[in-house]
Amino acid sequence: MAVCFVKRYSRRVFAMLGYSCVLPAFLGVSCVSNEVSSEVVASSKAASADTFRWTLTTAPQIINVSAYDPKERQRKGSSYTVHDLSALRRNGALGLIARCGKGRKLDEKCASFLQAAERQKMLLGSYYFVLKGVDPSWQADQFVDRIRAIKSAKGLKTPEILLAGDFDSRSSPRDIVRFIDRIEQRTGQLPIIYLENSAALRKSLQSATLAQKKRIAQCPYWIALYSSSKAGLETPDRLMRQYGIWSRWALWQYGGVHWDSRRKRSRADSYRGIRYRAPEYFGDLDRPTERNAFNGTPRQLYHFWAQQSWKW
Repeated sequence: MAVCFVKRYSRRVFAMLGYSCVLPAFLGVSCVSNEVSSEVVASSKAASADTFRWTLTTAPQIINVSAYDPKERQRKGSSYTVHDLSALRRNGALGLIARCGKGRKLDEKCASFLQAAERQKMLLGSYYFVLKGVDPSWQADQFVDRIRAIKSAKGLKTPEILLAGDFDSRSSPRDIVRFIDRIEQRTGQLPIIYLENSAALRKSLQSATLAQKKRIAQCPYWIALYSSSKAGLETPDRLMRQYGIWSRWALWQYGGVHWDSRRKRSRADSYRGIRYRAPEYFGDLDRPTERNAFNGTPRQLYHFWAQQSWKW
């Protein structure tokens, strides 16, 4: 799906994020380039001052978290907790996507993470890890019900939240479509789709029907890529093309965290490849985090979030 931005900007989102500037009611349509290798992402015509040189560190940054966060301290630096995300915000994170659940199990830290992110005026998002073997529609219902309950219980004032589906590597196109359909039925909004860099997923989606591909392509693509070591998968664009579904990607998870069983500690996996090299840590944080870059300018990120989010 092309990451294109329609004319109206959400004044509510800019106000919540602490922006005092007066924005025009209408701005020209702007589409993000699908070739990040050009390193140049143009802003909208009405915001030429936002034009900047796109890199993994200058791109708008989003952090995703789960019950496993924060990871253990590994060096000197700033720290954060489930109740205090000021260190993330200080280091440039504009949004937070918290895991809501996995299969039949809910994530006990999601509510506190979302509340802490709202205190920092960060964009709010949540994802659900959709497991094979559990009805995708049921998982979608549990996701929506839990997010709605969190909003009520925590008294959250943010008017919208981005929803994402993170799919098990064994997932079929039918599983993904069923999850998408149910989320849209319940919220009136399409989720974004996160896919790990999985050969099994690529093979499954390549063989999807035309109707399934068309449906999945309606959802923005959240790509995961930490390495350029595999031929044909060296960059986000090349990996994306392997699926035969999207022509643009929206978010790139370029920094992952894995458990090192030998050393008994978390290990950061940060993209090292063609043109781009990501630092091991996010800013001056004292522990690893899962990091994402948005395919556009900060202004385009805010508008994308407002257009794509559930008005809960």
